[in-house]
Amino acid sequence: MTETTTNHSLELLTFRVAEQEYSLDIMSVREIRGWTRTTPMPHAPEYMRGVINLRGTVLPVMDLARRLNLPSREVTDRNVIIVVKINGTLTGLLVDAVSDIVAMTEDDLQPPPELSSDPQMAVVRALTVIDDRMIRVLDLSAIVPATSEEAA
Repeated sequence: MTETTTNHSLELLTFRVAEQEYSLDIMSVREIRGWTRTTPMPHAPEYMRGVINLRGTVLPVMDLARRLNLPSREVTDRNVIIVVKINGTLTGLLVDAVSDIVAMTEDDLQPPPELSSDPQMAVVRALTVIDDRMIRVLDLSAIVPATSEEAA
């Protein structure tokens, strides 16, 4: 008799935003690039920095600190843009620095406590501890707005 396990392995890209550590599933990350000055867009949400030209593609760039209601800092050359793909759309996430890529299993993740009554505010999908550091695993679909439905 063979035992079936639901212990899927996953790799997370860890990064820093406003002195805190977060992570994303590496499968949603397309590239990591240095800071590029953005062109602001009128009527955009305040957490959107603007757009950049990514090899001929207009890439919207979101300030992840502002999106998570954290203090946003002055942008320097040390900042990084993580280009992610969700629902077929590329978006840039401005973060302070990329830390590491870590491998783990779903069993290493713990559900976050429900601290808000609004399910729309649930941007942290799980928590994990790595070397005594609490890492928040972000739910990318809750952070990056769907293009056509939410824009209307």
